[in-house]
Amino acid sequence: MSEFVTTPAGDRVAFDRRGTGPALVFVAGAGPYRAIDPWTTETAELMAESGVQTIVYDRLGRGESEASGRIDLDRDLESLAAVIETAGGSAVLCGHSSGCSIALAAAVRGVPVTGLVLWEPPFGAVDGGAREWAAEVERRMDAGDLEGALEHYMKDMPPEWLAGMRQSPDYPLFRSQVVSYRADGQSLAWVESAPLADLLRDVRVPLEVLLGTETFPELFAAAEAIAAAVPGATWKQIAGADHSWDPATMAAELTAFVSEAAARAAR
Repeated sequence: MSEFVTTPAGDRVAFDRRGTGPALVFVAGAGPYRAIDPWTTETAELMAESGVQTIVYDRLGRGESEASGRIDLDRDLESLAAVIETAGGSAVLCGHSSGCSIALAAAVRGVPVTGLVLWEPPFGAVDGGAREWAAEVERRMDAGDLEGALEHYMKDMPPEWLAGMRQSPDYPLFRSQVVSYRADGQSLAWVESAPLADLLRDVRVPLEVLLGTETFPELFAAAEAIAAAVPGATWKQIAGADHSWDPATMAAELTAFVSEAAARAAR
């Protein structure tokens, strides 16, 4: 059964909590929420059996985290901070895709993060075009052109992804929830606003970048750049394909990471 937490701004955020012990919060990228993401749910369940408290939440504007108005990065980070508070006040974050830039922004802004695992961050180079792309997505949103906003958001993704969404009976819902992508676009534009070494200079928690064994070639440059920007950070590949991970492999990797981060914090 869903639990809920209310942010200082009055947003009501829905989440599932499993297990006890040191906490990990999953931060979804653009699109997923609990009801359509069985891979994250399975990963969270496996980790909970291994002594980790896991939280999977619906980001604002998706699933049961209903929200109206402008859902920007500041508001999205406030909801994440509220979820972390329910986990005991601090947590490792596992970001997926654009959830990686949101997780990094949280750490940089002082949200109590004890570690970062980033799954396939889709980061470009400085001034690589994310700012202009995100601005156009927002322009279409603000004009009420949600179809156009979704198309533009996904313009550089495999075309079969959008085609598959359009074939789903839930497509009208997916289209309406594009308003929640504003924070994703803003966080990706932030990542490209300056060299990562400058943006992440105050990040001093354990950080690991993970790529699937069957992934897109352009993601390797981002993984290498993040690892180079944060002292002690690493990157590697584990089982996964098409931007999704294998739950059993990911659960084992994350459990080991959380345990080590907890031991480091205790020292």
